[in-house]
Amino acid sequence: MAATRFLLCKNIVYPLVAVCIFLFYSCGVVPKNYPANKPFVFDYTVKVVGMDTGTAYISDFESRLTKQLDDSIKVRTTRKFFSRGWFFRPVLNKPPVYNAENVEKSKIYMRALLTSLGYFKDSITDNIKIDTIKDEYRTTVNFIVKPGKQVIIDSLAYNLSKPALQQLALANKDTIFVKKGGPFAKANISAELDRLTELYRNNGYLRFGREDLYGLWDTLDVSLLKPGLDPIEQLELLEKLRQRRLNPTANLEFRLKAPADSLKFSKYYVGNIIIYPDKEVMDTRDTTGIVLGNGIVIKSYHRMFKEKIFPSNLYLKKGDLYDQRNFYKTVSRLNALGSWRLINVTPELKPGSDTADFTIRMTPDKKLSFTANLEASSNNNALSGNFAGFGINFNIQNKNYARRANIANYYLRFGIETGKDTATNIKFLQTFQLNGGHNISFPRPVLFPKRLINNAEERNSFRSTIGISGALTNRRLLYTYNTANLSFGWDFQKNKKGVLSYSIKPFNIEYSDFSPQQKLLDLFLVNPSLQRIFTDGLISSVLYSRKKIIDKKKTVHVIRWAGETGGWLPGLIKKNKFLDTNLYRFAKIDFEYIRKFNFTTTALAVRFFAGFGYEFNNTKNENLKFNLPFIRQYFAGGPNSMRAWALRRLGPGSLVQNFTGADRYGDFQLESNIEYRFKAFKVGGIPVNGAVFTDVGNVWFIKDVPDALGGRPDEAIFKFNKIGKDIAVGVGVGARVDFSFLVIRLDISHKVKDPSPSFDNILLQNKIFGYVEKNFWGGTQIQLGISYPFIL
Repeated sequence: MAATRFLLCKNIVYPLVAVCIFLFYSCGVVPKNYPANKPFVFDYTVKVVGMDTGTAYISDFESRLTKQLDDSIKVRTTRKFFSRGWFFRPVLNKPPVYNAENVEKSKIYMRALLTSLGYFKDSITDNIKIDTIKDEYRTTVNFIVKPGKQVIIDSLAYNLSKPALQQLALANKDTIFVKKGGPFAKANISAELDRLTELYRNNGYLRFGREDLYGLWDTLDVSLLKPGLDPIEQLELLEKLRQRRLNPTANLEFRLKAPADSLKFSKYYVGNIIIYPDKEVMDTRDTTGIVLGNGIVIKSYHRMFKEKIFPSNLYLKKGDLYDQRNFYKTVSRLNALGSWRLINVTPELKPGSDTADFTIRMTPDKKLSFTANLEASSNNNALSGNFAGFGINFNIQNKNYARRANIANYYLRFGIETGKDTATNIKFLQTFQLNGGHNISFPRPVLFPKRLINNAEERNSFRSTIGISGALTNRRLLYTYNTANLSFGWDFQKNKKGVLSYSIKPFNIEYSDFSPQQKLLDLFLVNPSLQRIFTDGLISSVLYSRKKIIDKKKTVHVIRWAGETGGWLPGLIKKNKFLDTNLYRFAKIDFEYIRKFNFTTTALAVRFFAGFGYEFNNTKNENLKFNLPFIRQYFAGGPNSMRAWALRRLGPGSLVQNFTGADRYGDFQLESNIEYRFKAFKVGGIPVNGAVFTDVGNVWFIKDVPDALGGRPDEAIFKFNKIGKDIAVGVGVGARVDFSFLVIRLDISHKVKDPSPSFDNILLQNKIFGYVEKNFWGGTQIQLGISYPFIL
């Protein structure tokens, strides 16, 4: 019993005590480099009083006022490692000397905000508190804000001298920003002036500007200045005056300024459209134009682009009433093509006419570009994804492929996985990969129903892509795996309550060739079921993915679905020897949810992933029908998964078997991760941030293998009643060096619960913190990664 209590304290209580001590020492702010024996700003508060609104509204109101404070009042703390002998505490570095003038500046800034929101009778006072600790004069500035009554709009009217403009304003009042009974807020009035300007410019008034409008307002009721002789009437007027003081109101009226040019209030129609598709900045000579019809004229200097690509990318059409929305759509669309670095669209008014020609001057971007970079990579699948090692990428991009503003990429990647595998005694180089390919992106729908594209934003983001690629992978002493791929598909976005991205590949062909080497052949003799994992063959599939990103002030959500089904179309061909021997027939679906909570100096990221795949029984080849294609199988471990395990070294399930260095895969994966991030310190001005995290998950197979074909251990197959036994748990700490353009990540993680240890550690299976006592470093894994894990 005593030994049990000791182990309980060692494995559970001690870590909890350590966490409590860590949190305790994280409390309290330590001033550093402060002005000795002088009052300095240590803290500040803003408190709003006298408002009868809800707590949430007041809290938001206080936050907005806080942002108006002078920078010398808004002191900021940073977290430092080993600060003043403490393990980890927030530090106030170089706090400013307290100055009453800065307090008054802050009041002016806050009062400006209050005025813009319709509070004209505010009261802002301050309370200064000084705490003395040795030679520290810690000064806390407390602001007490009493906004007073908000001025409400009592009446609203449009008094525009031009009947056409007046009628247009009255006909579109459903989108008005200011309303009777609403607050007399500067932001709302400004937004309404912008709305009216945009409304007129969208209806032909090309030259109309915001400066042609103004708002006239008053807070006085003229009847209050003309009291009658009747005493009862006088009492009523006095009561009315008292009510206006208690509940101030304003009358607002929008009017037109007298223009210096009367043509500002004239409608215009679209005339000719003259396009200079390859105009350099220094090109001033004239050039012969090619008339395409419908008023479109192409004036090319170098014939870099085919003329017929332009008409379909213009929203300005000859003879149409000018609409500013079409103007911006045209600019946005041309920019979205990606072949020009500068696009300028200018209207040219014809004297004595209601028509405006538009000249589009386009400066081409550099046609060819070359990039090369070094990476420490993440993983997407067994082969075509990146390794937990190093990779060198080379890419050549052509931004005007076939002179049609198509974008072509030629890429080559060389990657290695390094380290030492004790089972195979392989040192340094474990994996070698070389892959390359060529893809062409067309900035338009190709073989896609155009009626399904709802608006200009979707059209601008639409890409049709065809690609061809190949990869060679060599796992030293284990196997070589070569693949070739041909695909065609579409990518586009929608913007509805976030960014919604779609990727659809209706045509995807992959062929893989697998060649086991001697170490793996020897392993097949010991574990015949492994032969069903390492297979080659043909994949003919349809892929679909959907990702939604919702970015709010304090949280970011990412929700991703992906699905693939393979083998259906070619599988309809009867009695084809090649297809019967090589074709996979399967379905696969992935779901991933990521959420990041942003706090002032810290963040919390959580992730859940579930992936499921199934090879159908109508797969003809017996060697292929018991699990997903090798290239589609799931795996865990590495810098972006279960970080306490090396890449592809966890699972399947609670299987303890002599893998002798072979990778571990499955048809089903569950994984959940939580990571708390915080600012730590700086080295040479470069931030080094810290993190603590927990990873939970595993991979499993779905289908059993008959004994006649080698069998499959029951521990490797997913069953609901043994999830608790099969789940792996790892905890760790990490450092992130943030170069702004690049984040290098180092994570140290430890196996808390290992359901599938090596043969040497079989007695530690599922023992909580089992490695601590026997082999601490044997249960610890160091991972190097680029960027933050899990996208966010």
